[in-house]
Amino acid sequence: MRAQNHSPRRVVSGLLGFTGLSAVAGVLVAVLVAPLVAVTGVTATNTVGIFDSLPEFIEIGAQPQKNEIFAIEGTDAAGAPVYRQIAQVYDQNREEVAWDAVSPFLKQAAVAGEDRRFYEHGGVDLQGVVRAAIGNAAGGSKSGASTLSMQLVKNIYIQDALQEPTDDARKAGVRAAQAATLDRKLKEMKLAIGLEKRYTKDEILLGYLNIAGFGGNNYGVEAAAQRYYGVSALDVTLAQAASLIAIVQEPGARGLDDPADHVANRERRDVVLKNMFVEKMIDRAQLDEALAVPVDATTVVLSPYRNGCIAADPHATYFCDYVTTLVPELEALGTSPQERTANWVLGGYSLYTTLDLRLQTVAQDAVARQAPATEARLALGASAVSVQPGTGRILTMAQNTRFDNTAVGGGPGTTSVNYNTDRQYGGSRGFQIGSTYKVFTLINWLQSGHGLNEVVDGNGRTVQQAAFTNSCANSADGGGVEDGPFGGPWPFKNSSGERGNRSVMDATAASINGAYVSMGLQLDQCETKRIAQALGVHPANNVDDPSTTDIVENKLGSNPSAIIGTNVIAPLTMAAAYAGIANHGVYCAPVAVESVTDRHGAVLPGQAQSCAPAITPEVAATTVFALENAMKRYAGNPKDGTPIFGKTGTTDDFDQTWLMSSTTAVTTAVWFGNVSGKYNLNRYPGGINNRHLIAKPINAAANALYPATGFDAPAAALVSGRGVTLADFTGGTATAARSIVEGAGLVYADGGQADSALPAGAVVSTSPAPGAVVARGGTVTVVTSNNALAAVPDVTATPFDEAAATLGAAGFTAVTQSCVSVGQGGAVGTVVSSNPAAGLTARKSDEVRVAVGRTSC
Repeated sequence: MRAQNHSPRRVVSGLLGFTGLSAVAGVLVAVLVAPLVAVTGVTATNTVGIFDSLPEFIEIGAQPQKNEIFAIEGTDAAGAPVYRQIAQVYDQNREEVAWDAVSPFLKQAAVAGEDRRFYEHGGVDLQGVVRAAIGNAAGGSKSGASTLSMQLVKNIYIQDALQEPTDDARKAGVRAAQAATLDRKLKEMKLAIGLEKRYTKDEILLGYLNIAGFGGNNYGVEAAAQRYYGVSALDVTLAQAASLIAIVQEPGARGLDDPADHVANRERRDVVLKNMFVEKMIDRAQLDEALAVPVDATTVVLSPYRNGCIAADPHATYFCDYVTTLVPELEALGTSPQERTANWVLGGYSLYTTLDLRLQTVAQDAVARQAPATEARLALGASAVSVQPGTGRILTMAQNTRFDNTAVGGGPGTTSVNYNTDRQYGGSRGFQIGSTYKVFTLINWLQSGHGLNEVVDGNGRTVQQAAFTNSCANSADGGGVEDGPFGGPWPFKNSSGERGNRSVMDATAASINGAYVSMGLQLDQCETKRIAQALGVHPANNVDDPSTTDIVENKLGSNPSAIIGTNVIAPLTMAAAYAGIANHGVYCAPVAVESVTDRHGAVLPGQAQSCAPAITPEVAATTVFALENAMKRYAGNPKDGTPIFGKTGTTDDFDQTWLMSSTTAVTTAVWFGNVSGKYNLNRYPGGINNRHLIAKPINAAANALYPATGFDAPAAALVSGRGVTLADFTGGTATAARSIVEGAGLVYADGGQADSALPAGAVVSTSPAPGAVVARGGTVTVVTSNNALAAVPDVTATPFDEAAATLGAAGFTAVTQSCVSVGQGGAVGTVVSSNPAAGLTARKSDEVRVAVGRTSC
């Protein structure tokens, strides 16, 4: 602040403010009461008593300012992140500035236009009070004789009112701050005198310039200068400064947003300019030049408002909105959710986030390209969200629609619902997760000691739900109806009609429902649920809302069909879960805010990282090994040499599709599907392959920006597992085979008979085949011989009758002969050949035709 020059009149008036407030009150009341009652109709409950009972002072305090949100746009030479602003969010468009950042024209115009004796009085201008009282009594001007100090007091009370939690409370507070009552006027006077005790004149003037309303949602000279002229408060011209000050008395009638108010603004501006000339703040040439400047579209150039996430960087609007929903949780902003929200409204914070604009741009472009927001055939949605294993930092949050949270909405292709997040953070109820949820059954399988090479029944079929173990059912930690108990048949199928036994490794890569149901039958479904929860998994609709009748459950389900993905989950949740697997089994909750800088420049912590072990490193490494094998088949794999694992997911109706993919450095969840309805995506151009077309460029860019390392080696015991190596029962009896199978803890199944040359009832084959590792509890299907086949004996060089007898003895019942000419050779009368030929295996009921040599046929 600059030093003050105190004139003799300023000192005398100041003394009146510093001593004998009651005496001053008496003068003020005597001057004001009668004229105000007679002319303006104001009322007073008492006189000097009111004045004496008021507080002695009021603090200027901090005024609401803009909040800024930043994202990473690169790194410096040392590898530290370089940030760029992506959004500014505020209740009031204000940017507080220092004294030296305000043009002298603005300071002078405020004094000349609002309080010409500002530097002479002590907060209350007694001359102005007397003049206003006389004018009011005479029926002329209804001036309230408010000094800049008094106006500052009123604005402080208005700002306090605007921080009230409800609209009604805010309106009531503003009415009280502007009420035409003697009580209010006396209050302003006393507190203005108190201001003069505590602050310098320049501090009071600066406080006024930073708090005053300048029309619309613009508060303070800096925001007003930028809005109406596109310049800072330091760089306004004389004419611009006077026009800005012309607004403050009647913002609704003299603002610059509406051209209809420009004439009124110019009239008041010219009064301010002439006052500046009279007070010798400007000379005649400056006055004439400023008066000649019009107030119209040629001089008022409105800069667009940049408030809110709707005006954020177009690649980051949904992430911006997500960050604002985190405000009640940011401990740097206060000790309670209510205090944090109130401080955010007061503003002045800079949030430095985890979003990487380099990767975000790739992701946003990919989802927009593959899922046009204005698609008319279905309510098409797509999202991609990436997190960093080991930290939980959210690197991308992309969506195919355009963000619009206005009351009227933005029309087709726009929504305020964030598909990536839970309902409480963006309004989404999530999407059915499909086979990406199978990973939790796989983890349970491995955690229970089973292995990837174990073979299970992969057939689609009908199973009884009561056959599944679920320790959550009716237990204290159960989640409700989604934990059973369950009963009745559950028919399911494999999406591509796959049949037969499969190893868990192969079943994972091909996503065979039948195999995973077989695995689930040997596991506790409650434990699968607990594994998912340990990795942060929860329904997207995780807030109780009794008013929403179409949502029955907000708990994670452990019903049998959950094995193949019936839970409804947000993409961010799944990305964080898979990142936990990539991070050696240690789950880290998602974080979006790296640090916070407050209005004073203090750097405060952002969201604290929260990581905890969820599964063992050995199980995590073996799970990754299986999913790395699966990812080799996917088109979303950039195949750039970076080790990567993944899992697809598709619902039975083909209305939701997913691709989860991860390196050791970045995990990405891609969802492509119906926002509502059941449109079969196989009918859409690109079909379910669109998930891969979105993921591939994201994975490629992530691998370039965040180099990854190799994965840990799988645990050998978990690859082989604890299953039973199936013996070779071929040729033995079915009875012996049953005994061995059941004795090993496997299930014997009669596979019927097959054509075979083995003795009737002998074992022909088993499924799985000999040497396979069969999971305990798994089924071995045994096929026995019907002895319908036999090897054709060699009957050449024997007479037909002897040949027929030999073939009959071998079991062949349909023996016929044919003639073959051999001339006068020795083969006459004997068999030359047979069909089928000797040594071949044939059905005993089939015809065996023997050719007998003759001299002629």
